[in-house]
Amino acid sequence: MKKRLWIVLLFLLVIGLVYGLLPLSSDRWDIEWNEELRQGKLNYLTDLQAITSVSDTGPTRPPNIILIVADDLGKMDITTYGASVPQTPNLDQLSSEGVRFDEGYVTHPICSPSRAGLLTGRYPQRFGHEYHIHERYPKNRLERWVYKNFIATEDWRVAQDGVPDEEQMEKQGVPPSEILLSEVLHKAGYVTGIAGKWHLGYSQLHIPINRGFDHQFGFYEAFSLYQADTHAATVVNQHCPEFSDPFIWGKGREGNCAITRMDVVVEEPGYLTDQITNEAIGFMDMNRDRPFFLYVPYSAPHTPFQAQKKYYDQFESIEDPYQRIYYAMIRNLDDGIGAIHQKVKDLGLEENTLIVFLSDNGGATYTQATTNAPLKGGKMTHFEGGINVPFFMKWKGKVDSGSVCTTPVISTDVFRTIMDQVGLPMPSDRKYDGSDLVTLVNNDRSLPRDLYWKAGSNRAIRSGNWKFIEDSRTGSMALYRLDQDKNEQRNLAAENPEGVARMRSILDQWENELQPTLWPRVMDYRYETEDQVHYYPL
Repeated sequence: MKKRLWIVLLFLLVIGLVYGLLPLSSDRWDIEWNEELRQGKLNYLTDLQAITSVSDTGPTRPPNIILIVADDLGKMDITTYGASVPQTPNLDQLSSEGVRFDEGYVTHPICSPSRAGLLTGRYPQRFGHEYHIHERYPKNRLERWVYKNFIATEDWRVAQDGVPDEEQMEKQGVPPSEILLSEVLHKAGYVTGIAGKWHLGYSQLHIPINRGFDHQFGFYEAFSLYQADTHAATVVNQHCPEFSDPFIWGKGREGNCAITRMDVVVEEPGYLTDQITNEAIGFMDMNRDRPFFLYVPYSAPHTPFQAQKKYYDQFESIEDPYQRIYYAMIRNLDDGIGAIHQKVKDLGLEENTLIVFLSDNGGATYTQATTNAPLKGGKMTHFEGGINVPFFMKWKGKVDSGSVCTTPVISTDVFRTIMDQVGLPMPSDRKYDGSDLVTLVNNDRSLPRDLYWKAGSNRAIRSGNWKFIEDSRTGSMALYRLDQDKNEQRNLAAENPEGVARMRSILDQWENELQPTLWPRVMDYRYETEDQVHYYPL
């Protein structure tokens, strides 16, 4: 009898293992790019190169473009918008010499799709870039069970979708049918360079030097170590209580986290924020006599939390270890941006250089280093703390210094602004979602339009002073009057059903224009307000 029982148990164990080890990959996630748009892109770039003649000198020389992006920097993390610590004098100066956008938004509250929207001038949901790109999914049910029960924390839930196979994962990134700003400016005769984080695709098809950049320095993943030698006396390391922290530290500078120059791995002994700054300054030095486009996507203050000791020591009064190292990283970032700004002046290029600065999303509250207060929520969420970011622009002589714009603007406006100011025609075979910010701030400060967000079951809209957020998965809805309640404390959905119906109708119309997501999420982030729960995908 006992022998028979053991045989049954062994049989069940084998069946369970076989079931658990069955692969999760599904052809549901096979990626097919839009060939019509891909051909339209080729035609547009060919025609653009034929009709465009960039002059290196003289009054017809087009402006240099510098686009600086911080990573997970909250609006309330810098003194430009009223914070008291840390002091960010260089960002303050850049803002005071140009225009500060008080209602500046990004298209998505997480890194990769936000950057995709910025560099294409289109909502990333229009081309299926709705989630982070991923180089790793649970391979089978057993692995997913382990992730779900032993790795994910209370706020992070493992998704139950099928997953793509490795060949399809290689395709994740901004589709080749989409036109990047770098590709346009390269064809128009600009010399183009990137120094920093990419996070828009890992395969040869997607990397910067194959997407319009003449020069590249940085890394392809969402993160990399700031200091390769973690035991160096000049650096302070701080782990944070977030489920991905051990994974990030474990990756180090391997694979897509490696530092590369022109797609060749290089050893960089210095601190990464400084290395990015130095690379950007060197690019300007080398190309001072040519029209250039310089994209500087810093990784700071994204995790891993590593700070140079000389900055860390400036915040001895901060007792919280997460805040202290976070402030040190922001101060280092501020100095880097100040050095780039000063270099423009030293080269005599100030009057012919358009500089745009913004963050890719709000501060990551789950690291416990920031709260975005008084704004609600943070990275991952559609509340103001997640999508309303630091955003300003400078062009000496073309944009009034010290001006403040309170009209809602969005990161897709950057693409349209640059195209219009350089004098390039917009592609006509696809819909764009931006307006010229120079024209906006110099002429008409009203811009009647709706702004949209979507991530999985969550969607949101800002229409005038009204903002609506909905999670169809939980049935949660919120309606806010932002001119009276910027911090989203009073949910008016129950007392204004007509407003809710109007917002939902507009969102439905916008969603009909979108493409289904091209790849699945890995996890959901649970964000709970006083009376509602939202799940935001990663």
